[in-house]
Amino acid sequence: MPGIIVGIDGSSHSRRALEWAAKEAAIRHAPLTVITVHQALASFFDTPQVLVEDTPETDRVAKAAKAQTDEVLAKLGESRPESVTVQVVHGFPGEVLVNASSDADLMVLGSRGQGGFARLRLGGVTFQVAQHAHCPVTIVRSEDHK
Repeated sequence: MPGIIVGIDGSSHSRRALEWAAKEAAIRHAPLTVITVHQALASFFDTPQVLVEDTPETDRVAKAAKAQTDEVLAKLGESRPESVTVQVVHGFPGEVLVNASSDADLMVLGSRGQGGFARLRLGGVTFQVAQHAHCPVTIVRSEDHK
């Protein structure tokens, strides 16, 4: 998927990344793909395991991602990207985003996600993607970064 990809997880960091990516996609006249990943459990062979019980949560994540994207785009008014796609994937966030980066022009991520280690300067998924992405990566810092 050429264009700009932004990974979101519902955190304030990812919202800022989404805002930045949407503006950048509009400036570049590039398609924007918003990806959110519903975290999968690892099977014995370290592959994503899909359970029947995951479907309602995946649906909830999809609705939240679509709502957040619509909110951000509404604030942009006329200066919004020409094409926006929201994808929800069930899997391992770092792996999904690294794989998606193979055809992208730019990957955009928040500096931190919803993980529990608030003192880290860079979240685990962001670090993994920055190290292994197949395209340039922009990391958007939070407003409260000092």
